[in-house]
This record gives sequence, C-alpha cells and structure tokens, in this order.
Amino acid sequence: MTNHVTDRPGTRTRRGFWFDPRFAIGLVLVVASVVGVWAIVASADRSVAVYAARDALSIGDRVVAADLTMTRVRLDSAGRLYVTPQRMPSDGLVVTRAVAAGELVPVSAVGTQAGASVTSVVVAVKSKLAGSLGPGSVVDVWGARETGQGQFGPPAVIVGSASVVRVIESTGLIADGTGQSVEILVPKAKVATVLEAIANQDAIALVPVNAPLGN
Repeated sequence: MTNHVTDRPGTRTRRGFWFDPRFAIGLVLVVASVVGVWAIVASADRSVAVYAARDALSIGDRVVAADLTMTRVRLDSAGRLYVTPQRMPSDGLVVTRAVAAGELVPVSAVGTQAGASVTSVVVAVKSKLAGSLGPGSVVDVWGARETGQGQFGPPAVIVGSASVVRVIESTGLIADGTGQSVEILVPKAKVATVLEAIANQDAIALVPVNAPLGN
C-alpha cells in the first residue's frame, strides 16, 4: 500500500534564495559613480573667499568689510597672500599701498595702523594726463624750475611713487581743457618740497610708475 503525501492546504513551499550577479555589479557601478562625482566636485571646489576692492583704494584709507566685495577664487597656496573674512578686524584695516578697483586686496597692502606718514596735496598739472592715470594710480611727481619767460630748467623727480587720490577736472566758462588739478598723497617729509614747487610755479608733471598690460 502506497501512502501519498500531499501538501497541507495553506502551506507554502520554501524556495532557495536567488542572487543575480548582475544586480551586484550594477549596484557597485552606481556607488562608484556617485563617489567619483563627489570626488570631482570636492576637488574642483577648492576656492576660498577673499576681498576685492569695490573702488580704488588710496594710501591712508580705512576700509571695513562693507567697503569691499567678497569673491570666491581658486588660489591654492596663494590664498594666504590676500585678505580673507577671517583676517578682517571688526574696526577695519588701513590701506598702506594703492589698490586698483576690482583688484584682490593683498595682505601686504593693508595694515592696522593709521597712515600717519603721508598727507594729501593738490597740484596743478598743465600738461595732458596719461589716459591710465586715475584714483589709486602710483606716479612719480616731476618738477622743472622756471629759468626765464617760458623757459624751464631740466626736470627732476621731486616725489617718487605718490598715490593719486582723485583727478579734479577744470569746470566753468574759463576751463580750456589744458590744465587739471590732481590730489596726491605724498610722504610728510616731501610736503615742503612740493609746496615750494607750487609756490615757485614750477612745471609739474605726473608720470605713472607702471602702465596697464593692455597699453
């Protein structure tokens, strides 16, 4: 007599665990892709926040964070050469070297002490100014002593590396466009020399120390 074993109603046959190697390979590829993209983004975003001059900065100016523009640039190890938000004191910094508008502010161009060694002087320049000259420009001040009616002696530098604060355009009906006044910052030790040249009506010219690369 043969006994037939039948499954009980409601019971399930337990199946063995099925694993597809293709699923594992696909999962590994997805994880590797995500990690690779993250690594690329992380390596590309090595920029640091530094300050740039919104306007030209002259020697003696005191600037705070609100006076500057913060921008992110990739400088690598050169980041320590520029002013960052972490290096900006709450009471600001004093400009010790002219900084052009849009230029990143170098650490070497600012300090925490007031610029007491320079003062502002306005000089009249009869000759046409260089097109590149403007606020923040660094110029040599040349002067030539008048030796006779319309005659002048050899010119010489009376102040080297002075910083231009602003150019004062001639206005009014008598303005002929041939002369301009320029406010410059000069060392206090040179103020007497400049004032003497002005009093003697010497011919004064401003020569930019450096010219833009495009010129």
